[in-house]
Amino acid sequence: MGHTYSNNLYHIIFSTKNRTGLLSDKISDELHRYIIGIIQNQDCSLLKINSVTDHIHLLCKIKPSLSVSDFVNKVKSNSSRWVKGRFELPYKFQWQSGFSSFSVSESAAGQVIRYIENQQEHHRTVSFEEELKTFLDKHGVDYDPMRYLD
Repeated sequence: MGHTYSNNLYHIIFSTKNRTGLLSDKISDELHRYIIGIIQNQDCSLLKINSVTDHIHLLCKIKPSLSVSDFVNKVKSNSSRWVKGRFELPYKFQWQSGFSSFSVSESAAGQVIRYIENQQEHHRTVSFEEELKTFLDKHGVDYDPMRYLD
């Protein structure tokens, strides 16, 4: 067999540094388009993207030769540099140092897409911290409750 076949779907979540609410609708709309380009330039694909003021969700298909960490690093570094050069903000724009990623089966992709689409409604009642803790618990990720949001 000379070909590589894969379907590596990841739900990736990361926030602005210190959860500073800098992602206004205007910034988010342009940022989403820019991130789509970053993802396409890595020969990967984006199934869904959405953000609220302090964090972003991506559902991506990542090629097997690329680690999730390298993929996210490229998205975060390029998009951060772009935001800093494009917008005048009251605070220096930065993403948090870490990220969360969860593998997604093809059969669950539709459910994850709907979840990502519904972020604005979801965060009217659930904070980012509560959401992330729920994800970590649901996926059996060990974390230090005092540090999991660094």
